[in-house]
Amino acid sequence: MIIDTIENLNKYVGLNPLFADVVAFLEGHDLRTMEPGKYPIKDKDLFLNLTTAKGRGKEAAVLETHINMIDIQIPISCAETFGYTPLCDLPAFDYNAEKDVTLYGDTKAQTYVTVEPMQMAIFFPQDGHAPCIADNPEIKKAIFKVRV
Repeated sequence: MIIDTIENLNKYVGLNPLFADVVAFLEGHDLRTMEPGKYPIKDKDLFLNLTTAKGRGKEAAVLETHINMIDIQIPISCAETFGYTPLCDLPAFDYNAEKDVTLYGDTKAQTYVTVEPMQMAIFFPQDGHAPCIADNPEIKKAIFKVRV
């Protein structure tokens, strides 16, 4: 997991070559003014889900992991807290290959981190994360899905 400002994303392009395409997209688009929707960038290898999600408390947040995709999550409208537990500490649950997600039911996160608007949290396949924890009832956020 990486927490940083989106201005520093270019420092991480060595981790995945598609990160450079995310940097280029961010240089040409203002996430704050874009309409919600799915934005293809590199076919199924890289796309943006721009959405408004319901804010929830820690007790309602569900841990998830992905095998094939990295998440770059950017809260836009308000701060968002993410739960975190490394995959090696999570119990076995069924993987949904169609959606590339494993949901961990009532398993609670080991730790929490709050990300301010226009900062980012990058979650790799080894990072269990519980998104959308916020005091606000709605969170406008960007989720870049990047193929591993």
